Amino acid sequence: MSQVPRVLYCHCAYARVVPEDVKEAVLEGLTASELAFDTVADLCELAAKGDPALKQLAQAPCLKIAACYPRAVKWLFSAAEAPLATEGVEFINLRVLNAETALERLLAPELTTVIEAESTAILEETA
Repeated sequence: MSQVPRVLYCHCAYARVVPEDVKEAVLEGLTASELAFDTVADLCELAAKGDPALKQLAQAPCLKIAACYPRAVKWLFSAAEAPLATEGVEFINLRVLNAETALERLLAPELTTVIEAESTAILEETA
């Protein structure tokens, strides 16, 4: 039996780089689902403060993070001295995915591989 992924949703409250309609639809979809998830107002702020919650999240054996670009999220966790594992982490980029695709990936019981995830984002950007 595979591990149920822990889900982290960033509302990106201060940078305002994620489309408002995407953020709202994803948050509503997560709330309406039976999936347990963690939500933070702004991952950038948590990283800047070195919030210990990031270390707990980084230790999850299976983690989905709905935020912005994977490279930025990885950097934020590293800056907070909570580096993410190289495996067992899926990044759902709310800057490039539409709400439907983001929710589909967040609610899926398994992780999407990095190659699949990046290909999907590239295809959706060019569509």
